[in-house]
Amino acid sequence: MKKYLKNTWDALWTIFIGMKVTWKHLFIPSVTIQYPDEHRPIPDRARNRLYVNIDDCIGCMQCQRACPVDCIDIKTVKALPTDELGLTSKGTKKALWVTQFNIDFAKCMYCQLCVFPCPTECITMTKVFEFSEYEREKLLYNFSNLTLSEVKEKEENYAKFMEKKAAEKAAAAKAKAAAEAKAKQESEKKDNDNKPSSEEKDS
Repeated sequence: MKKYLKNTWDALWTIFIGMKVTWKHLFIPSVTIQYPDEHRPIPDRARNRLYVNIDDCIGCMQCQRACPVDCIDIKTVKALPTDELGLTSKGTKKALWVTQFNIDFAKCMYCQLCVFPCPTECITMTKVFEFSEYEREKLLYNFSNLTLSEVKEKEENYAKFMEKKAAEKAAAAKAKAAAEAKAKQESEKKDNDNKPSSEEKDS
C-alpha cells in the first residue's frame, strides 16, 4: 500500500513540475525571430560571401595563390607608360589592368585565407550569406569593372606596344652590329695601311 501511494505521489509531483515549467514559459514574451523579415545579428568575424573592391586591386594575385580550392581566377594586362590607372586608397600605384577577377562561390569554402595576404586589403568578407541560386553559373562572380571591348582594347594595345618595343630593340641591335662591323672594317683598313709594302721591305 505504501509503495502504491509513493508511486502515485511521484507521478503527481512529476506532473506538477512539468506544468510549472509550462506555465512559467506561457507568460514569457515570445522571442521568435520572423525570418526572413528579421535577422539575428551576425558576429563581426563571420565568414560569408567575399567582396572585392576592384578600384584597390593591383593584380598581384596573392589571393589567387592562397586559395586552397582554386576558386579565384585573375587575369591582368600590363599598362602602357601613357596609361593612367590612378592610386589605391592606400596610395599604392597601379601598374596592371585587372581584366578578370572571378570568384566561383560554388567552390569557395569560406576559409578567409585569401583575405590576409592582400597588400591593399581590397578583398574582404561580408555579412551577406543569402545568395543561393538555381543555376550554378550564377554563382560565378566577376568583380572586374572592364567591359569585354575594353579588355580586348587593352590586350591589343599592349601587344602593339610590345611589337613596337621588339622592333626598336631589333633595329638597335642591327644598328649596333652594323656600327661594330664598320668599326672593324675601318680598323682592318687602318692596319693594312700601316703595314710596310714589299718594296719598302726589300730596300
